[in-house]
Parts: sequence; C-alpha cells; structure tokens
Amino acid sequence: MTSPEARTVRLEIASRIELLDTVQVTLSHLAGLAGFDEDASHYMSVAVRECVVNAIKHGNKLDAARRVAIEFVIQDRSLEIHVEDHGAGFDPKQVPDPVAEENLLKAYGRGIFFMRSFMDEVRFAFPPNGGTRVTMVKRVA
Repeated sequence: MTSPEARTVRLEIASRIELLDTVQVTLSHLAGLAGFDEDASHYMSVAVRECVVNAIKHGNKLDAARRVAIEFVIQDRSLEIHVEDHGAGFDPKQVPDPVAEENLLKAYGRGIFFMRSFMDEVRFAFPPNGGTRVTMVKRVA
C-alpha cells in the first residue's frame, strides 16, 4: 500500500541491455534520497539489474519494440521497485536452484536468487493481459 507521502518515479525503456545504465543511475540517486547507505544501494542495484535483464532477455525476448516499465516508490524508510515486461510469464517454482550442486558451475540462473537474497521482499504477479510484474521492497536498516 502506497502512503500519501510516497514519491514515485517511472521509467519505460525499450528492451535493450544498453539502457540498463539509465535504470542504475536512477536507482542510485533514489536510494540515496530514501536513506540507504552505499552497501545497501550496491546490493539493491544488483537485484534490480538482474530483474531488468530478465525482463529484457526472458520476458521480452530482446525485442526492442517491447517495453520494460520500472517504477520506484520511495516510502517512509523503504524503497519499492516494480519491474514489468510483456512476455509470456513463467512459473518461479520451476526455476532451478542455483546453489544446487548440479547448478553451481553454470554461468546463468542466479537472477531470482540475487533478488531474493538482496531485497526484503520479492513478489511475482502475472497480469491477465500477459507479462510478468516483479515487486521488490527494501527497508532502510
């Protein structure tokens, strides 16, 4: 639930990896405004980067005509981030565990693990019109 004092910034980018820097710079600035220290900002940056990369690559299949919407909501002592793509969606329970022995040496498959490790909350929603909406929340320590 968004409080009346919440401040929101919305970005909508084409599904192009080179646009990640815009998202990262925006997050860094807003994390500072929300009161996060440099370490917390860094780990949030990793989580958001992984989420946006997943939206671009797996959700929108690198189709630059498809957009990724990123919304940052600064609330009292927290930052809530929403990332939405227009792909087919997926079942988070079917994503292989990256710390399972058979997956340890794989160079991919850690995005959701990082999101869950570095954020206080991670939720997945699948709107009726398609796509995936990820909500991540980080609270100021």
